[in-house]
Amino acid sequence: MTHSHISFLLQTQLLLVLLIVIKVAAKVPAVIVFGDSSVDAGNNNQIPTIARSNFQPYGRDFSGGKPTGRFSNGRIPTDFISTAFGLKPTVPAYLDPSYNISDFATGVTFASAGTGYDTATSDVLSVIPLWKQLDYYKEYQNKLRAYRGGNEADETIKEALHMTSLGTNDFLENYYTSFPPSSRSSQYTISQYQDFLIGIAGNFVKELYKLGARKISLGGLPPMGCLPLERTSNVMGGNDCISRYNDVALEFNNKLKSLTVSLNKELPGSKLVFSNPYYIFLHMIRRPSSYGFQVTAVACCATGMFEMGYACNRNNLFTCTDASKYIFWDSFHPTEKANHIVSDYLVKSALAQFL
Repeated sequence: MTHSHISFLLQTQLLLVLLIVIKVAAKVPAVIVFGDSSVDAGNNNQIPTIARSNFQPYGRDFSGGKPTGRFSNGRIPTDFISTAFGLKPTVPAYLDPSYNISDFATGVTFASAGTGYDTATSDVLSVIPLWKQLDYYKEYQNKLRAYRGGNEADETIKEALHMTSLGTNDFLENYYTSFPPSSRSSQYTISQYQDFLIGIAGNFVKELYKLGARKISLGGLPPMGCLPLERTSNVMGGNDCISRYNDVALEFNNKLKSLTVSLNKELPGSKLVFSNPYYIFLHMIRRPSSYGFQVTAVACCATGMFEMGYACNRNNLFTCTDASKYIFWDSFHPTEKANHIVSDYLVKSALAQFL
C-alpha cells in the first residue's frame, strides 16, 4: 500500500470519528439535571443551609483541586454522563454566579443536596425542594429562548436528556429519622410512603413533558443500607449493611421502573428510562477487588464512619490519602472513582438508547 493510500485511509477514519462525535453531540445537545446531593454541583453554596461541601477536602481530586460544592473528592455521575454524550466534562450548578446561559445551554443542574421528592424532606435542612427546581427550570427555558431563539431552544429541550436522582433522603433523612420522630412515619406505612413519592415522581415527569422534555431518565436508589453512616449505626448487626433499608430501595426501584413503563404509554413521543444504580453499587461493595477497591464499610473522609459536610474538615488526621481505594468519600457519598464506574454502567445499561 502506498504512502498516499495510507494517508487517505487515515483521513477517512478521522472524518468518520469526527462525524460520530458530532452525531452523538447532536442527538443529546444538553444534559439537564434535577435531584439531591448525588448530582448537586454547588447550588447549595448559594442558599443558607448547612448541607454544603464547598471546602476542602471536598474536590481535592477535582480539576485544580477545587471544592465546588460537589459531595465527592472529584466529579459526580452527571459529569461523567455529560462526557459520555460528547458534551462538557462537568455539568454546572444553575445558581453558581460564575456561569451564565452560554454555559448552561449544553448542561445544567438544579439539584440541591438534602432534598427529595417530598417537600417535607427539603424542609429538614432548608434546601431547594423539587417544585422550586422546576421553577428554576422554567426560568432557564426563558433564558435559553432569549439566548438561542425560540425554535432552537425548543429543539434543544426536546432532544436534551433530563435526569433525576432523588429518593434516598426521603427515606433516610425523613421517614426513618427518630430525632424528632418523622411525621411521615406516623402518617404512612413504608409501602404507602413509597406510593406517595411515586405519585410525586409521576407528576414531576408530566410537568417536564408539558414543558417540552421528551428524553427523561428516572434515577433509582442505591443499596442505601450499605452507606457507611448506616453501617456504623448497625452495631447489633456487626456493622453490616442494613438489609431492611436495602429492601425498601429495591421495592421503590421496582415501583419507579413500573412508573416509567406506564408513563411511556401515557405520554406520546416520550422516551422514559429507569436508570438503576442498585446492583452495580452492591456488586462493588460485595466484590470490591474486582473494581480495584480495598475499603467498603467506611469512607475516606475523617474516621469514615459518620462524617459528611462540615464534619469532613481538611485537617482531620484520619482522612485517607488515596480515595481511589475507597468506594465512599464521606459517610453518604461515593468517591469519584465509584461515581465513574456507576455512570459508565448506567450509560451502557439504560442511557445507551439516547446515544
